[in-house]
Amino acid sequence: MPEQITKKRLAEWASAGLVLLSGAMAGHYAALGMNLVQWAGAVAAVLGSVTVAVAVRIWPGPRKAEAKTRD
Repeated sequence: MPEQITKKRLAEWASAGLVLLSGAMAGHYAALGMNLVQWAGAVAAVLGSVTVAVAVRIWPGPRKAEAKTRD
């Protein structure tokens, strides 16, 4: 039976795809030749996508409310 696709799994794969896409585009344009400002933009894009991927994986899940007891 196939695994059910959850929002968490979709977000993890989408963020991994974002990292792959931004790295591939930065590498492609680096091979064509970039100036210093373009390099800075490419570095910012790759670091931003890695930040998103890390945040998606370590973001805490929703917490359940604790039942209050009377003492």
